[in-house]
Amino acid sequence: MESSKKPIVKVPEKKHGVQEDQNVKVVEWEDYEQELVRLCSLTSAVEESKNKKLLLQNKLNSFIEGEAKSLSRSNELDQMREKLESRKLVMGNMSMHSKVVKEKMRNQEEQLSAEIRSLLVGGTSLSAASKRIQDSSRTLAGDKGYGHLKNLLKLLRMRQQHLISQVSLLYPVKVVIGKAPEQELESFSSTIKSGVPAGSKPVDQGTLTISGLHLTVIPFTKLSFFSDKKEVQRSSTALGYVAHAVSLVASYLQVPLRYPLRLGGSRSYICDYAPSVELSTSSLNLDSLISTSSKPVEFPLFIEGQDSTRAAYAVFLLNKDLEQLLNFIGVKSLGPRQVLANLKELLRTILSPEYIDT
Repeated sequence: MESSKKPIVKVPEKKHGVQEDQNVKVVEWEDYEQELVRLCSLTSAVEESKNKKLLLQNKLNSFIEGEAKSLSRSNELDQMREKLESRKLVMGNMSMHSKVVKEKMRNQEEQLSAEIRSLLVGGTSLSAASKRIQDSSRTLAGDKGYGHLKNLLKLLRMRQQHLISQVSLLYPVKVVIGKAPEQELESFSSTIKSGVPAGSKPVDQGTLTISGLHLTVIPFTKLSFFSDKKEVQRSSTALGYVAHAVSLVASYLQVPLRYPLRLGGSRSYICDYAPSVELSTSSLNLDSLISTSSKPVEFPLFIEGQDSTRAAYAVFLLNKDLEQLLNFIGVKSLGPRQVLANLKELLRTILSPEYIDT
């Protein structure tokens, strides 16, 4: 028993062959149990502290992980916030653009509404005009419409044919087989120069007579002291016949002649409204120009003295009147010197059956 009560001496341990210099605590035996209990409690406390440490470490790790996740989420939130701000900016721009487009659409809608209203008004006017056209068409198709007008026009042309047939009987233009030698100048040469289309038979003016009289330009172009006065008189008489026939045909067709005629038989005249005098620089003013241009100049359709130029120009103007009448009924002139040929073509066309149906 005594040996058991001996103090327990704790021998210092050697570490790596070297004795550690530490304070050694000597525990009495009777204090051993208390010390053992204390050591056990300390051991349990150490274990408990270790567990708490582990628990705290785990909590700390979980807290660190949570903080890391929170930081990551915060970064993500910041990025999402930036994206949201950019999207807000885009949405703001889109909203402004939408307002502008909406304003444009409103203006276009107002403009379209105005156009629709104008179209409705135009449609109403068009319907009224269409109705008037239909009424007019029915009126024209009736007894007093286009058919009646066509019948009246046909009667008018028949009346014109009858009157001009009287002119043709009064001044017959006939073809004579034989001709005098002095009339050969007006044969084929003048016809070729007049512009008759190739392939067509040229009209020999020397073979044509009006009331049995030949019409030539020989007395006008080659007039001399020894010229036949009777031939000159016959040509003047023939020109008087042509002038009277042209005047009658123009009155029956109701065509105002470009060059009016002053009839006088073999002493007939044709008028030209071109200025008759050459104005000098000192006398050039508006009043003199009006008075000069408004006064017609008369050219004789006969030889007056030895002045054959004025007579030749008068024949040219007479042929222009014939050309005007031919163009009025839709026929081309045979040439600038074909007076009798143009008159014969004029009478033939008007007296043809096709003239009534045109």
